[in-house]
Amino acid sequence: MIRWRKSSRSGGGGDGGQECVELAALVQGVGVRDSRDPQGGHLCLSARVFAELLDRVKRYEANF
Repeated sequence: MIRWRKSSRSGGGGDGGQECVELAALVQGVGVRDSRDPQGGHLCLSARVFAELLDRVKRYEANF
């Protein structure tokens, strides 16, 4: 069974925390899915690709 975890930064924007991503540790890497559509499938990213994604997101946030 896959254990999904909601982002600690979810919420805000007056949406009651309904719009966020969930992550799961998978054998192949990191699973990423839309919490609003848990049956809609998920992405499986390698640890390296996930780390690069996080780095890009953090750099984007720093530009605001």
